[in-house]
Amino acid sequence: MPLITREDKHAEITLLSEKFGRSKAAFLVDFKGMDVESVTKLRKTLKPIQAEMKVVRNTLAIRALSDHPTMKPALEDKFVGTNAVIFAFEEPSATAKALATFGKDVEAFQLKSGVMDGAALDANGIQALAALPGKNELRAMMLGVLSAPMTKFLGTLQAAPAGFVRVLNAQKEKLEKG
Repeated sequence: MPLITREDKHAEITLLSEKFGRSKAAFLVDFKGMDVESVTKLRKTLKPIQAEMKVVRNTLAIRALSDHPTMKPALEDKFVGTNAVIFAFEEPSATAKALATFGKDVEAFQLKSGVMDGAALDANGIQALAALPGKNELRAMMLGVLSAPMTKFLGTLQAAPAGFVRVLNAQKEKLEKG
């Protein structure tokens, strides 16, 4: 592995710190044993959902976490072995879902831990987060809940004139017969 200078280390720490600061959640994964093709596939999967994978040096990542006291306790002691951090910049549940799905396909990929809103997530917590509906699904559910009373109200409003027309029609038929 090439030697990196103090300036390179400082730049890497600054970059990681900025990414930790922008992310809504961060997931720590072990990618040891994965081939380049699998890593590339994972990166391509993450890009459309505004997530990013960054292979990190453990010591530099721990230093970058110093600027983020809510994340540091959740991740600090997990940086052992070969690690990559997955930064979820938009929707943590979509990122967790993508990671869980990818983990089923690639045996070498291992979810280690994560952090969201300062709360530590273990592999089971990440799986639970992956099971949650996405932002668009939640919006559709909310829209359905909000539109239901209006739909019933409109049905009630339409029922009154229709009932009146039926009464008038019945009266007309009665008059025609008799």
